[in-house]
Amino acid sequence: MTSSHVQSRPGDPAITPALVAEHGITEFEYERLVNMLGRTPTFTEIGVVSALWSEHCSYKHSRPMLKTLPTKAPWVLQGPGENAGVISVGDGWAVAFKIESHNHPSAVEPYQGAATGVGGILRDVFTMGARPIALLNSLRFGPLTSPRVRWLFSGVVKGIGDYGNCVGVPTVGGEVVFDPSYEGNPLVNAMCVGLMREDELMRAVAEGVGNPIMAVGARTGRDGIHGASFASEDLSESSEAKRPMVQVGDPFTEKLLLEASLELIRSGHIVAIQDMGAAGLTSSSAEMAERGDVGVTIDVTKVPVREQGMTPYEILLSESQERMLVVAKQGHEDDVRAILAKWDLEAAVIGEVIAEPVYRVTEGDTVVAEFPGSRLVTECPQYVLEPKESEALKAARARNPLDVTPLDDERDHAWTLERLLASPTIASKRWVWQQYDSTVRTSTVRGPGSDAAVVRLRGTDKAIALCIDGNGRHVALSPRNGGRAAVCEAARNVACSGARPKAITNNLNFGNPKKPEVYFQLSEAIAGMGEACTVLESPVTGGNVSLYNENPQGAIHPTPTIGMVGLIESMAHVTPSAFQQAGDEIVLLGDCTDELGASEYLLAIHGLTIGEPPVCDPTRERALIDALLEAIQAGAVRSAHDCSDGGLAVTLAECAMLDRERSFGFAVDLSTWATLPHRALLFGEAHGRVVVSTAQSGAVLEIARRHGVPAQVIGTVTEAAGGASFTISDDTFTAPVMWLAKAFHEAIPQAMDGETPAEHAVASSHAPTND
Repeated sequence: MTSSHVQSRPGDPAITPALVAEHGITEFEYERLVNMLGRTPTFTEIGVVSALWSEHCSYKHSRPMLKTLPTKAPWVLQGPGENAGVISVGDGWAVAFKIESHNHPSAVEPYQGAATGVGGILRDVFTMGARPIALLNSLRFGPLTSPRVRWLFSGVVKGIGDYGNCVGVPTVGGEVVFDPSYEGNPLVNAMCVGLMREDELMRAVAEGVGNPIMAVGARTGRDGIHGASFASEDLSESSEAKRPMVQVGDPFTEKLLLEASLELIRSGHIVAIQDMGAAGLTSSSAEMAERGDVGVTIDVTKVPVREQGMTPYEILLSESQERMLVVAKQGHEDDVRAILAKWDLEAAVIGEVIAEPVYRVTEGDTVVAEFPGSRLVTECPQYVLEPKESEALKAARARNPLDVTPLDDERDHAWTLERLLASPTIASKRWVWQQYDSTVRTSTVRGPGSDAAVVRLRGTDKAIALCIDGNGRHVALSPRNGGRAAVCEAARNVACSGARPKAITNNLNFGNPKKPEVYFQLSEAIAGMGEACTVLESPVTGGNVSLYNENPQGAIHPTPTIGMVGLIESMAHVTPSAFQQAGDEIVLLGDCTDELGASEYLLAIHGLTIGEPPVCDPTRERALIDALLEAIQAGAVRSAHDCSDGGLAVTLAECAMLDRERSFGFAVDLSTWATLPHRALLFGEAHGRVVVSTAQSGAVLEIARRHGVPAQVIGTVTEAAGGASFTISDDTFTAPVMWLAKAFHEAIPQAMDGETPAEHAVASSHAPTND
């Protein structure tokens, strides 16, 4: 059978330039498609190509850059190119993990957009043969003063919580950021981590001529059609009309599919399995064929559907949830059906692996789409553009933040500290995580609110530390430095929990890559990430690129989100973030600087995103992590907390009150840095710093010295009644910890109730500053 047998279906629209453009295919790409086929494509083929050649599936603007990232290490069992990355954690155990975005769907239908994002990332992990043991998420929204933002925020959080809770996988950590940059385009990035034996690793590679291809799980409906294409275009005023492109999830079916898939993988009856995610049946079948360098044929009349009259175009492009594509061993079809039936699910043979090098779709005896070999995947063009830095952002970076005139209220640093602790980006996210089950399966050692989540590896003395980090302001103002910083902050967070950073997955959230300014941000941020990963020996095992995150008001801040996995070799090394004991000394690892650019202070107090962001040096970060982990393993560290958003003053306050049930006070003297501008010292976000509490400060200082890390005792942990006291030479200010805690813990609940935080009076003692 040749491509001359391919037929257009009666009733299909004519292939016109307008139709091609409507599918997001450029004139150049259409010409490439025609040359590949040697004829005019059918409507079904146009649909297939529009999905597979979309940015979301093909990475056509980012793949050349992504190839520069470090992806190998002795412990990496599976790097990029599969459903999820996999690393060895010793003793025959392995961890699979991946992060993906569901930004565009969540912008128009927050509950289902977020819920199906969780469902999709779960499937990416359990198709590798791993049982999901943890979920994390990174969420970004506009200011909570907007009713629409509050609707988006509450819908996304409920969608994440409902889906994860129903499936029975704990949501153990994450981050939430609020910034005007994200008002029109919220970001919803979901990460899943699973545990497996190394010998249970399953890959999505079609092989074995004659082996049947089977659709497994839920039936196919009309929801989610063109979801991949929708994710590869700018949002606009008309995006609300694209709600039908948002999938509808069913977590109870997902739970059944999870158990059935793991049983299938271990049964020996199948050779490959892949989630029908973005672009549905089209991408899963084409990508498995390309990986195995084989041909496939699919008969859409054999695909179980839940709606009558579905066309090949609709069946191929549907992104209905809770579906898998399986390549079974020939003769084992009934065994596969029996396993699925045990879990009340369907399995239907819809095609087979063939020797002929074609990707063929039939409707009964009629061929409706056919592509030569694996060229459907490999011939998608890749674009290398000329980058150009934004003049507006260059100008913003050139502004000196120390020239910003302080508000009169800022004469009292306690006022500024309270305002920062009440900033929704810094404030407690308890309102969020109370909607998540973070302890189901009972392996969670440290849950939401810690620098990193810690999950015990059952049957061993080991644990893994997990976190998600990113800072769009830093990347916007200095993309390469910001890319480095995103990786290094994630590494500091897992190290603060007692773990050695091992590998990352990344989600690259950017604007329209066809714009030279966005292309510049993307290329520079990826380069910075690669530099940090190389120095930290934390390779990239996979991830997701989410572009076109912009609307008529502009693009989001360029936001690479880093999901990091670290390994804790002994449960004795698990370290909390909050102070643990009055009388402990407080040690600052790292140094303070006069850097105030790109800080939360500037945004929250002055509404500005300006200045040169703090410099991130991966070599110094590596030394800091080495010193911190040695001190933890020596038993010299009682608590450790990364210094990031809000700076040193916020970090110390968090150490005192993160544990709502048991708060402490502290007295610190920062006179060593008295010559620095006080705003920068207290609220600047210099990298490479960790606040440690210890009963063995001498041991901590000696370890730091050997690693070349600046370290100094700066104060003492006190009883909560002692409050928070900061001294900078002759300038001292104090604040009741309970007052700071009220601002920190109540800010988001108040905002979600539509309240504006009230002005508080504070009993503070404060001398005039030199800043």
